[in-house]
Amino acid sequence: MNISTPCIKVCAIEPDSRLCRGCGRTLDEIARWSTMAEAERRAIIAALPERLTGVDRPPARRAKAR
Repeated sequence: MNISTPCIKVCAIEPDSRLCRGCGRTLDEIARWSTMAEAERRAIIAALPERLTGVDRPPARRAKAR
C-alpha cells in the first residue's frame, strides 16, 4: 500500500510555529501519520500550504544517484 505523504526529507521543527520546516506537519501528525486514515492525511495535506505561509523553508533534498 502506498501512503501519501508531504515529506520532502527536510526534517526540522520551526521553534515559533512548532511545524516541520519541510512538510508543515506537527510532531503529533508526523508520529501518527502511518496509522491515520487516508481521508485524514488528505485533509492535513490540503491545509499545509496555508500553515507554511511565513515559515522559512529549505529546498527539498534530492536522492543520491547510485
